[in-house]
Amino acid sequence: MSDEKLCIDYSQLESLYGPLAESIRRLVDVSIRTEADPITVAAVKDRIDTAAAELGASAQPGTFGVQLTPDGQTIAWGNAVVGLRNPVAPPLVLHHEPDGLVWSEFVLGAPYEGPPEHVHGGVSALILDHVLGATAHRAGRPAYTGTLTLRYRRRTALGRQLRAQAHVERTEGVKTFAVGHLADEEGVTVEAEGVFIHKR
Repeated sequence: MSDEKLCIDYSQLESLYGPLAESIRRLVDVSIRTEADPITVAAVKDRIDTAAAELGASAQPGTFGVQLTPDGQTIAWGNAVVGLRNPVAPPLVLHHEPDGLVWSEFVLGAPYEGPPEHVHGGVSALILDHVLGATAHRAGRPAYTGTLTLRYRRRTALGRQLRAQAHVERTEGVKTFAVGHLADEEGVTVEAEGVFIHKR
């Protein structure tokens, strides 16, 4: 690792790029819902294009990937579910309990719509895949999704407080079996079971 990489202050970068992603997240949301007139839309588009060109001038090629801090912590800021720098991500903040439960509470808005006023089923799958997978990462060993089975009990409404949670049911060799669900204040909306594979 280069000296330049070792000197990176990730807390400073977090305070810089986190608010940028949040601003873009708000922009995505209002761009879906706006009823602005054509002149306003054209003017805003020009400003967005200018901002994109400014940021793009110093963009790294490819993806953000997973980076390591000097103390060995992983930084997955481009991740589609928890990525600090990814405006597509809700983003979720995962909590790991001592008993192995992993959970997150969040609200999904207009960018995640499928059926009118409800969360797209694929977004529910994305979130549950990540939360279940987070239970399978043990002792620094990453796990990859082998299978994910979902049961949609009822539609998940947009704009409500949601909770995703999961725990490990059992392990068999390189396989970790996890179960979990997505729920709102009225109860479970989606149930999930997953098998996650550890590299040998």
